[in-house]
Amino acid sequence: MISTSKHKAENLSFLVTDEAGMRLDVFLSDKLKQKGVSRADVQRLIIEDNVKINGISKKKNYVVAGGDTISVFLDLKKSAEPLPESIPLDIIFEDEHIIVLNKSKGMVVHPAPGNYTGTLVSALMFHTDSLSDIGDNDRPGIVHRLDKDTSGLMVVAKSNKAYIDLIRQFSNREVKRIYHAVVEGLLSLDEGVISTPIGRDPNNRIKFKSGVDNSKTAVTEYKVLEYLKGHTHVKVRLHTGRTHQIRVHMASIGHVVYGDRLYGPRKKAKSIISGQCLHSKELCFNHPFTNEYMRFNSELPDYFIEVLEYFGKMEE
Repeated sequence: MISTSKHKAENLSFLVTDEAGMRLDVFLSDKLKQKGVSRADVQRLIIEDNVKINGISKKKNYVVAGGDTISVFLDLKKSAEPLPESIPLDIIFEDEHIIVLNKSKGMVVHPAPGNYTGTLVSALMFHTDSLSDIGDNDRPGIVHRLDKDTSGLMVVAKSNKAYIDLIRQFSNREVKRIYHAVVEGLLSLDEGVISTPIGRDPNNRIKFKSGVDNSKTAVTEYKVLEYLKGHTHVKVRLHTGRTHQIRVHMASIGHVVYGDRLYGPRKKAKSIISGQCLHSKELCFNHPFTNEYMRFNSELPDYFIEVLEYFGKMEE
């Protein structure tokens, strides 16, 4: 469940005059406050590349200059205030600071257009009254996320101390994240590193793409676990955490994650599963309170095993 109020989708444009010298996010917060758009909303618009200054993307701390034309695509969204819902959770570990859990395939982490109920956030709010409130109102405790159809391990912050420290660990690339995936085709190398930068696809705003303007560093390491019939089972380690990183990088080398309709060809054979075959299998980090090194490993879920059995091992 969720409490909502609608925003209209519109393209807006502002000319900087007397406001020269203000930060971009402050400038836009002032301009958009009557539309019910918060500063956090503005910062998200900037991160999602929905803000341009003279046709160019800038960071939230950009200082606006007189004569700048600032265009904003204010997407149709809802001001989301998630409510608790009784949804089962697969919790691996919990104490007063953190929760480590297995997210199920098909579950959205936090409210988003088209997915306002049945989210992980609503399930967590029902499970506990203690979730960090430092982040956005619609994402209590969330320090990282998995795509809707990606399953597996996540860590959630219950205390504010945990939130701050986990964000630091993710930002400093101290968190070890290992995924398993089944990709289309047979990889020619048993292991490799993909290090092409990733940015939002200018032709399709729900997709990301390697090597576009304003891309950010992205590094993905992979290793073949087994060759299947026309497919490959791989272990993948993320050295950075860009949106859709594994899906984009594997597609960029011609090996789309099996079942991925967004990054695969438009016309494809019917998949035996819904969404991509991608599982967050291992998660390692330092406990934000005790500093103890914590390592979690999850079993491959039933849908993943079904795909492995469906394609079987490649004959010698």
